[in-house]
Amino acid sequence: MPEDTLFAEVLDPRNRADPYPIYARLRRTPVARQRDGAYVVSTHAAIRSLLFDPRLSSEDLPPSRRPPTGNPLKDWLLNPIKNRIANAHRPLIFRDPPDHDTLRGFVMSEFTIARVNDLHGRVAALVDGLIETCRGRDTVCLVDDLSYPLPVAVICDLLGVPEQDEPQFHAWATRLATALEPDARRDEEARRATVETFDAIADYMRALIRQKRRQPADDMLSGLARRGTRDRPAMGDVDLIATAVLLLVAGHETTVNLITNGMLTLLRHPDELARLKADPERAPRVIEELLRYEPPVHFRSRKTLGDIAVAGATIPKGAPVILLFAAGNRDPERFSEPDRFDPDRADIQHFGFGGGLHYCVGAPLARIEAEIALVALCRRLRDPKLLADPPPYRPGASLRGPENLGIRIAGIL
Repeated sequence: MPEDTLFAEVLDPRNRADPYPIYARLRRTPVARQRDGAYVVSTHAAIRSLLFDPRLSSEDLPPSRRPPTGNPLKDWLLNPIKNRIANAHRPLIFRDPPDHDTLRGFVMSEFTIARVNDLHGRVAALVDGLIETCRGRDTVCLVDDLSYPLPVAVICDLLGVPEQDEPQFHAWATRLATALEPDARRDEEARRATVETFDAIADYMRALIRQKRRQPADDMLSGLARRGTRDRPAMGDVDLIATAVLLLVAGHETTVNLITNGMLTLLRHPDELARLKADPERAPRVIEELLRYEPPVHFRSRKTLGDIAVAGATIPKGAPVILLFAAGNRDPERFSEPDRFDPDRADIQHFGFGGGLHYCVGAPLARIEAEIALVALCRRLRDPKLLADPPPYRPGASLRGPENLGIRIAGIL
């Protein structure tokens, strides 16, 4: 297999269950130019250096282009205006400073540690309730039964989104998550579907924000939607909608993968499952090692604003860059025995939540959800065994995780 087509193999669904041998080959050339012109960065040191390099831009999404409708008013006037607005007001993960820093500041003013910590009891109650619904069964589908409904309920709670509306935005969230995949960015039909989906969920959020302003509550969306004052500026409405959509989609997708990948890993390492069951205080160590060993996000894309010399190569200005976080997480130059799952390893400086300016704002919440869920699963599922290994995987290579995870159990404690 030519070195300049290795990343295409990463994207191939046939390699979804175990992309790590391909990552190992990519690490032989820390900065590898692919045949399509993208530069794949795969070692821990090279990724880390680029995460803090201001010449690497997150504003790499293709321009928004709404499909023609046949209506001259829409096609020649309204849609070009909508495209310009969308291109200027991307979600914050696709923005550079100073816009990124301003938007992140608004989010962090509401996404406080105190607010997240207050969710402990709610998360624990949700987990116990979801596990209880499996009583009397001899199999569990982890994704459907727990790792999807849990983060959905939590993010709805946090944002103030009515949980009964979740069926409306489930399909929207799944579609928008695919926008991170390189193939979806190049496919015109997929790009149009993404724009249509974003417009639909934005309309939903616009109506919900109006409601929050009429009847504010103690939730993040009400806080973000507050009108500005002389001492406290407000987020603009277009940025507010884009931010709300981002938080909702991220709340769906990444934590689902973290919990599912986590339980899959523990079932493959029954000694570690038994240790966590006996000693729940190990949970933080287990979660950090899972974020290194089987992260929910495997890579993110960027583009260069200038020539960048890194790891003996020069990435030219304007080039697309793939930061292959999951490959860096298993770099033997950084981690001893990187392909071994070892929650007792020290100094786990992983890229499980990205890094630099774009470090995941929801990381504290994802850790809490995963810790509570995995401890409860280990303690309450009797004699759990995988029904299939490997399980079927979702299509995406970037947001990588099982589509479902069947577990045979001897009962619920």
